[in-house]
Amino acid sequence: MASSGLGYSAPTVEQRFERLDGVSTSAQTARLAAEVPVALVYNARPHAVMMCTPADLEDFGTGFTISEQIATAAEIRRVEVVKYARGIELQIEVSADVAERLTGRARAMVARTGCGLCGVEVIEAAMRSPAPVRSTLVVGRDALWRAADLLGSAQTLNRDVNAIHAAAWATADGEVRVTREDVGRHNALDKVIGAIARAGVDASRGFAIVTSRASYELVQKAAATNIPLLAAVSRPTELAVRLADEAGITLVGLLRGTSGNVYTHAKRIS
Repeated sequence: MASSGLGYSAPTVEQRFERLDGVSTSAQTARLAAEVPVALVYNARPHAVMMCTPADLEDFGTGFTISEQIATAAEIRRVEVVKYARGIELQIEVSADVAERLTGRARAMVARTGCGLCGVEVIEAAMRSPAPVRSTLVVGRDALWRAADLLGSAQTLNRDVNAIHAAAWATADGEVRVTREDVGRHNALDKVIGAIARAGVDASRGFAIVTSRASYELVQKAAATNIPLLAAVSRPTELAVRLADEAGITLVGLLRGTSGNVYTHAKRIS
């Protein structure tokens, strides 16, 4: 195993800078979010490289594998984090059947931080129809307000750097059980999905909340893991609304304080 010479084990790093204030200049330091290439390798075969915050990477590898419909949680045998001088490799062992299906699906380029589907080469792969969500979940609006408040206080990394997205999974009463952070909003949600899958939690018994816009990729990931409600602090895109409606997902946007917009399947909110 190669050693990391660039501090890739730390999710934040100390950075010097010069502060300009009017006509004065002062030398200061602050913490910045780390952003590193993370290669996902399945059964020794490279698949994709994502730009991530180096934290909770076992959760990320598991969640990406599930949300991208590469394998189910039961088909994932092992996720090992291997650090190299220039990045990190997630060595993921899946069943032989899954490895065979992956032949030819490797992404063709590095996925940038804000990119959910960079490197996907055909429209069909990017625009896969979401599976219908099966859940009897009903959420009170007070649960939404509570989860949004708890998510804000749980963003420990962002408190230092003010540049990191967060995602969480909350129970029907708004209790946040899992919070994960990353420079990429897709990565943050994948980490949450991986964490609850590794804990054996039924995702359909709660909802997800994210500190970003609700993009269609996030809706696809929620549908792939049977999450019935996705709430975001910003507005959704039109395509996200369309896909959420098709998948039976309740999509909430502009969730701030004690207000929010419900774009699809409002009957799930009491």
